[in-house]
Amino acid sequence: MILFVGLGNPGSQYENTRHNIGFRVIDKLVNDSKARDISKTSFYGKLYRSTSSLFLKPTTFMNLSGKSLQIVKNFYKIELDDIIVIHDDIDLPFGALRFKKGGGHGGHNGLKSIDSHITKEYLRVRVGVGKPAYKSQVADYVLHDFSDDEESSLKQLIEHVAKACEEILIKELNEVKSKYSLKSIDTLEL
Repeated sequence: MILFVGLGNPGSQYENTRHNIGFRVIDKLVNDSKARDISKTSFYGKLYRSTSSLFLKPTTFMNLSGKSLQIVKNFYKIELDDIIVIHDDIDLPFGALRFKKGGGHGGHNGLKSIDSHITKEYLRVRVGVGKPAYKSQVADYVLHDFSDDEESSLKQLIEHVAKACEEILIKELNEVKSKYSLKSIDTLEL
């Protein structure tokens, strides 16, 4: 069983923020696979199941995401190699897509929390959301909605990321990387 985890914050005020790109990809995967809701209060998140995968959206807020992930991982006895975390990345231009196993958290509070709960050896699907002009603006930047221009190409980007995630289930990671990695939104054929 593969566990896909999308990072974000619960609540309608965060729905369209940069920080919630992981939630939006999970919504697409859940919809495409016709997964059913199997959430329990004890999971601290919304959990969905299809025939081959679990899809988790922690409802603990970003900086406590690891708590929800660890509980679901332990409950379903998921191996680290079978965990795929989808998250926003300000170190990548808007629309870039990268895949990485292990490594640092780059200041991302959701990844910090996960690393402290289950270690760093899981696959990350890094979705570029761009970067503010000044480091002091990061928290405000990721908690704001995408611009109208960005939002107009987001549907295609989310579809692209979801397709890549589906292919991770059946293909070698290097093959998925070469087929789906993007330098920016401009390299995605819209």
